[in-house]
Amino acid sequence: MTMIVAGVMSGTSADGINVALVRFANEPAGRPKSLSPRKNRRANCTLLAHEEYPFPAPVRRAILGMMNAELARVADLARLNFLLGELYAEAIAKAARQHRVKLDLVGCHGQTLYHQGTPQRFLGRQLAVTWQTGEAAIIASNLRVPVVSDFRPADMAAGGKGAPLVPFLDYLLYRDASLSRIAQNIGGIANLTAIPAGASLDQLIAFDTGPGNMVIDAVMEELFGKRYDHNGKVSASGRVLDHVIAQLLRAPFFRQTPPRTAGREEFGREYVGRFLQLCQGSSKPDIVATATALAAHSIANAVKQFVVPKFISPATSARRQKRDHQMIVSGGGAKNPTLMSMLHDAVAPLGISLHFSDEFGVPAEAKEAVAFALLAHETWHRRPSNVPSATGAKRPAIMGKISYA
Repeated sequence: MTMIVAGVMSGTSADGINVALVRFANEPAGRPKSLSPRKNRRANCTLLAHEEYPFPAPVRRAILGMMNAELARVADLARLNFLLGELYAEAIAKAARQHRVKLDLVGCHGQTLYHQGTPQRFLGRQLAVTWQTGEAAIIASNLRVPVVSDFRPADMAAGGKGAPLVPFLDYLLYRDASLSRIAQNIGGIANLTAIPAGASLDQLIAFDTGPGNMVIDAVMEELFGKRYDHNGKVSASGRVLDHVIAQLLRAPFFRQTPPRTAGREEFGREYVGRFLQLCQGSSKPDIVATATALAAHSIANAVKQFVVPKFISPATSARRQKRDHQMIVSGGGAKNPTLMSMLHDAVAPLGISLHFSDEFGVPAEAKEAVAFALLAHETWHRRPSNVPSATGAKRPAIMGKISYA
């Protein structure tokens, strides 16, 4: 039957809550509950509306503070879990009222506080772990609608890194028989999904490229007391410190072979402190420009090292290959013209043209919320929606947990 699903996302920058209202069309009777053959599937959904609701400043400070695993208090973590449930429910209800939509289901990613996709030793066991907070039972109770939440653990239980989760949507939206495409999301962390021309779902390449807006935002807050570089104006007035970029890109993370994930554990407070030390003595605009260039160059280097070789086909002429590569950008970073200009200049020599997800019917800031509506829809129908080639999982997995109203 037709379903209207609210997808809810709040990212690593903790700016606020994104709500996407998505309608899924009727499905054929007797459709199998697995995704086989998954290569033949296409998205059958329509984005009805999208809204953004910023977190109140004290809530954002609390979230960022509790991402510091050494200082977070257990009682405050428990309180934040229930508080975010209330805030998510209020945001969803407001969006549904505004657009006069009756919801059938909610898919809520929650707020990531800690993500460690690679196993580490703890009390005698090797464990990969993750924690997204925002109590789904509160959302379900307040809205009287079932909620799918906590998507990452099922993939990790199957041996994956629990990220990235958006490639399933990227594949359904962007795959093409003759064009090779890169879906590049730039949130706090930047991540990509590479879809070679004519690829099946198990041929995708997807991973975190490194910092997106996270370092830029932290530097802006430290130097200017602002949340972000509005329209990239500060970075546009600065000069990139090329020697700093060269030194930063020598870090082991940027040479790590996918699948790989990143978060504040890699590019948070401590990393920003080291970044500022490397930039010591430079002007504030130069430092912001360098943080912006770090995002652009880390994306381009990842594409050159791990993606472009997969796009090369002996049967395809170099001339056509160069013409047929596209990068489709989404996320908050797409709103930063300086970052987009730097990214354009960095990927153009690779034969890649730059586009925005808006051109394909999904606003740049809405795509991740749409993805969680899709994942929730698949979970509700008992279908797997991870992409093992992207996460490293041993098998497809049905993602998330359901809280009933």
